[in-house]
Amino acid sequence: MDRSRLALPLIVLAQWCGTSLWFSVNGVAASLRDDLGLQEADIGLLTLAVQLGFIVGTLVIAGSGLADRHRASRIFLCSSLAGAAINLAFVLAASSPALAVALRFATGLCLAGIYPLGMKLVIGWTPKHTGAALAWLVGMLTLGTAMPHLLRGATLDLPWAWTLALASLLAVLGGLAVGLLGDGPHLPHTSGRASLRDGLAAFRDRQFLRVAGGYFGHCWELYAFWMLVPLLVSREVTRLAVASHWTPWLSFAVIAVGALGCIAAGAYSRQYGSARAANLALATSGSLCLLYPLLANVNPALLMLLLMLWGFSVIADSAQFSSLASSAAPKERIGATLSVMNAIGFSLTLPGIWLGASLWQTLDVAVLWLLLPGPLLGLLCMRGVARPA
Repeated sequence: MDRSRLALPLIVLAQWCGTSLWFSVNGVAASLRDDLGLQEADIGLLTLAVQLGFIVGTLVIAGSGLADRHRASRIFLCSSLAGAAINLAFVLAASSPALAVALRFATGLCLAGIYPLGMKLVIGWTPKHTGAALAWLVGMLTLGTAMPHLLRGATLDLPWAWTLALASLLAVLGGLAVGLLGDGPHLPHTSGRASLRDGLAAFRDRQFLRVAGGYFGHCWELYAFWMLVPLLVSREVTRLAVASHWTPWLSFAVIAVGALGCIAAGAYSRQYGSARAANLALATSGSLCLLYPLLANVNPALLMLLLMLWGFSVIADSAQFSSLASSAAPKERIGATLSVMNAIGFSLTLPGIWLGASLWQTLDVAVLWLLLPGPLLGLLCMRGVARPA
C-alpha cells in the first residue's frame, strides 16, 4: 500500500502516544499529594518545568537548524525514546524535589522534538487541506494530554508509577511508528546553517504576525485551563457527592473532548476557512472563561457540561493557527518558524499556569478570570486576518 495513505493516521496516532508524556505527572497528582505530600503549587511547578523545557527545546531546534536540516522522523523517534526513559525515571526521583523538576524539564526538551516536528511531518505528507490534517494532529495532542487521567482511572488499584510506565510505553510505540514511516515528499530540506533570525523572519509579514498574536492569546488560556481541569472536576465531584474515583475519568473526558473540537474545527475550516474557525473557538472559550466563575454555585452537573464545552472549544483553534502560520511562513524555514512561534507561545503559558496553581486555594474558580486576557488578545489580533485560499 502507498505509504502516503497511511502517513496521516500513523503520524496522528504517534502524536497521541508521544504527547502522553506531557501531563503524565498531573494525571497522578492526587496520588502524589497523598503519598508524598505535594500541594497544588508543587504540581504547578512540575508543570512549569515541562513547559520551560519545551520552550528551550524549540529554541534549540530552531536555532541549530535541526528542524530544517535533519529528517523530522528521526528527531521524532529519538525524542520519543529519550522522553519515555526520562518520564520513567521520574518514578525514582519523585521524592527529590530538585531532581523531579529537572527530569520534568528534560521531558519538555524531548517534547520539543515531538509536537513541532509532528506538524512538519503532517505538512510534508499532506500538503492539501492542511488545516483539516493538522486538526487531527492537534486532536491527538489533546488525547495525549488527557491520556494520563485515563490511565490513572484504569489503574487506581495500582501504584501511581504504573501510569507513568504506561505513558512511557506509548511514547516508545509512537516514536517507532514515525521512525518506520519516514519523512514526506512535499517539504524541501536545507543544508545551510540556520539561526533564530530565520525563525523570526516570518514575523515581518503582517498576516503572519496577526496569526501569531491569535496563537499567543490561545496559549495563555489553554495550558492553564488543562492544569486546572482536575481541580475544577474534583470540586464538582465533591458537590455531586459521588465517589472521588470519578475525578480522573471526568478529567480525561473534559480534556479529551477537545479532540472532537479539533476535528470539527478542521471540517468547518474546509468550508469557511481557518481564520473563521479559530475566531469561533476563541470566542466560545473566552465567553466560558468570563461566565464560569459567575455560575460557580449553580447545579454541579450543569457546570460539568460547561467544562465539557470549554474543553471542546479551548483547543479547537490550535490547528487552525498552525495552518494559517504555515501558509504565511517561508517554506524553506517552516520548521524553524513553527518552532519559534511555539517557543514564544509556550512562554506565555507560564504565567497562567503559575497563577492558577498558586492562587487556586485562595480564589477558587475566580482564578479562571486570570485566563481571560488570552482569548481577548487572540480575538483582537485576529481582526483582519484574510481567509486563506
